[in-house]
Formats: sequence, C-alpha cells, structure tokens
Amino acid sequence: MEHELLHNWQKKSNDHQKKYKRFLQRADKNKVLKQLPELHEEAFSNINCLHCAACCKNYSPRFKTPDIKRISRHLKMKEGDFIEKYLVLDKEGDFVVNKKPCPFLGADNFCSIYDERPSDCARFPYTDEDVIIKRQTLTLKNASFCPAVYFVLEKLSST
Repeated sequence: MEHELLHNWQKKSNDHQKKYKRFLQRADKNKVLKQLPELHEEAFSNINCLHCAACCKNYSPRFKTPDIKRISRHLKMKEGDFIEKYLVLDKEGDFVVNKKPCPFLGADNFCSIYDERPSDCARFPYTDEDVIIKRQTLTLKNASFCPAVYFVLEKLSST
C-alpha cells in the first residue's frame, strides 16, 4: 500500500519547490539533523528504489579515484580502460558515466556493481546526512526526481 503522501508526488514536489527552498534556507540545522534518521527510515519503508531508479536512468554520480580503482579492479579492467569505456569528464572536472541510463543499471533496475558502486551512489539521496541542508540546490533538484527526497522534505517542512 502506497503512503498517501506519495500519491502524485512528482507534481506536488514541483509545486512545493519554493516552499522547500524557504524551509532549507531557514531551517535549524541541528533540529533537522536530529529528525533525519527517522524520516530517512520512514521514507525507505514506503519507497522501493527498484520501482523507480530515476537516479540511475537520468543522472550520474561522480566517480572519484577510489571508486574508479575499486570498480575497475572488480571488473578486472585496467583503470584507463574502465575510464575510456564508461566515463567522461563533466564541466566541473569530475568523472561521470558517458551515457544514460547508467551502463551498470539492468533492465530489472538492479545495479550490476552494487557492492562496489561509487560512494555518491551509496550515499544517495543524502536524506540521512547534512548534505540535505549544505547543498540546497542539489536537494531541490533531487526532490524533483527522487520520491525519498520529496517524502523527507514534505515531512520536514510540515512540522
């Protein structure tokens, strides 16, 4: 049974962007950080990422040096070959996947390198850490395509 808050969430998230922005700008960081673990758990008890995978279909994590080393070793590839086959430098100078959806995303929305995935993927959608307040532009963007971010922001901004 879908949580009622998630009904038509994408439209509501789009409609509430200004509300979220105001909330994040004025939020008491310590109060928010105290609420995040419980809200994160609640969000993921109502949301199954395998039903969506919008993050993997439309965006790319940064592949940092430790990620590249770990993943290329896992795939039994030389780092240079891994970079050449899968990655490209973005305008910020970060390595990101060279195509969308992510080449490691299967048709079943499972990640073929899940246990070795980049740290950005493991941390996403940052609903249990201070990134939600520190990187407000990212949080607002994430709320537009990730139901978990929407869920947490709705709960936070309604209290």
